[in-house]
Amino acid sequence: MSFTAWLSLVAICCLGAMSPGPSLAMVVRHTLGGGRGKGIICAWAHSIGIGVYALVTLLGLAVVLKKAPMVFNGIAITGALYLAWMGVQALRSKGGMSDKLAAGKSTDSFTAARDGLAISLFNPKILLFFLALFSQFVMAADSLWGKSLIVFTPLIIDGLWYTIIAMVISHKSVLPKLREKAALIDKLSGVVLILLAVRVLVTI
Repeated sequence: MSFTAWLSLVAICCLGAMSPGPSLAMVVRHTLGGGRGKGIICAWAHSIGIGVYALVTLLGLAVVLKKAPMVFNGIAITGALYLAWMGVQALRSKGGMSDKLAAGKSTDSFTAARDGLAISLFNPKILLFFLALFSQFVMAADSLWGKSLIVFTPLIIDGLWYTIIAMVISHKSVLPKLREKAALIDKLSGVVLILLAVRVLVTI
């Protein structure tokens, strides 16, 4: 995988992690309810689920590419349309997070880890996101190193981002600022997702 392709992967993984949603809400709830440590546990448990999805998606797409290139192209096109749809939805979003960022109840480490893992593994939108995203990177990952980058990049970025969230919102005065930026993050994510969809369609 070229450095430029990897930077593209990093950029979209960053925006995917930063986009406000149920994962953010879960980390926030455990941080506010159980403290910084519980929030970090939730964050890395969530990232493990992301890594599992990334690995499964990568292996599945690699098999399809090898055995049925036409089917792979169909998946890539469908994925591009899905990315574009997500981009439009993000652009239309008003970034309303007041109902999602409520303080959580007191929690323990096991519950934080369980909820973090579950919120990623049981979210089918994440699988669809990776199917759409990875279709353009599978062909570039022609080595074990390249495949490892595709799997570990989203895992590490996700874990680091939500760790930062847990550390920052440990100070409750920061929470209103996070709410204020939700709409901006959504808009930025929407633009990047649409541009990525266009790139996928052009390079097929």
